[in-house]
Amino acid sequence: MNKAATIQARVDPVTKSQAQQILSALGMPMSEAISVYLKQIIYHRGIPFAIELPNKLTEETLIKAEKGQELHRVSGLDELIQEIEA
Repeated sequence: MNKAATIQARVDPVTKSQAQQILSALGMPMSEAISVYLKQIIYHRGIPFAIELPNKLTEETLIKAEKGQELHRVSGLDELIQEIEA
């Protein structure tokens, strides 16, 4: 398919950088990820995921997590799996 259309979007530099790091680890260029997203909008005939406001507890938990408060830490995946299976 001819890819001649151009999209320009302004995003927060931190958001762009974080997304680029993840996409790089996946071996996917940003332009391809955007194309996949647009295709999913077409296939779903709308946004391909729920967009909703978090409830009060979730909002408070997200704020605390962003501040590094009340986090549960484990030494690694093995410990996490043991805790989940216990």
